[in-house]
Amino acid sequence: MKKILFLIAVMFNQLCFSYPMPHPFPPFRIAGNLYYVGTDDLASYLIVTPKGNILINSDLEANVPMIKTSIEKLGFKFSDTKILLISHGHFDHAAGSKLIKQQTNAKYMVMDKDVSLVESGGKTDFHYANDPSIYFPVTKVDNVLHDGDKIELGGTTLTAHLTAGHTPGCTTWEMQVTDHGKQYNVVFVGSINVNPGYKLVNNKTYPNISKDYEHAIKVLKSLHGDIFLGAHAGYFDLKHKYALLNTSSINPFIDPIGYKKHIAQKEREFFKEFEKQKLDSES
Repeated sequence: MKKILFLIAVMFNQLCFSYPMPHPFPPFRIAGNLYYVGTDDLASYLIVTPKGNILINSDLEANVPMIKTSIEKLGFKFSDTKILLISHGHFDHAAGSKLIKQQTNAKYMVMDKDVSLVESGGKTDFHYANDPSIYFPVTKVDNVLHDGDKIELGGTTLTAHLTAGHTPGCTTWEMQVTDHGKQYNVVFVGSINVNPGYKLVNNKTYPNISKDYEHAIKVLKSLHGDIFLGAHAGYFDLKHKYALLNTSSINPFIDPIGYKKHIAQKEREFFKEFEKQKLDSES
């Protein structure tokens, strides 16, 4: 009976968050000291340094063994994970955090406005708080981050940009990598998706949601994404680019045009939904 209820909950989650059931994906080096260790949809990134490693996104709790295996296949130790970061506090990016902390003793660092969300296991979510199917293991945050904070480890620096809206603490990460003698700016888009059911007008639980989305769009438009990545593989067309990785003379993940197109598309989608809801509220 418990197994049936679990499967029903998982199926419901997929419908709410509109992504297919994640499957394993081959781990690989993106560029420099940056590696992909996520699923075919839920993106996780390993940043390797001489002082230990940084992991971005813990994904679902069930994905943690796969993330561990992927890191080891690349020749690194899971136990060398010193810092754990997330893009935002939804279960599909943060549910595995407690297990990863237990297995690696990594320091969990989260944007201030998503701390309550992860430390409550999803129960303080502005939209999904009353939906137990999205709850996840409560995880203690070790370091509270703020907009513009820099995370430094072993010569690598990541900058945390608050790009709220999708969640109040949604975070876009930025770093530089050096690959074949050239330096590239990497942008990991947190998310500017407007989930089904999100109220952009007269939202009592998140009054500033529309202003936060608009600010996030401005921030993302101001960044330069030589290498465009994100919380979901679909944002940056992982499968297609990975297929080209060993056949193209140019690294397909170097895609500044794709970055600009993604942000422009999400900007159009946001304002279309915002204007629709404004009209509905006035009628």
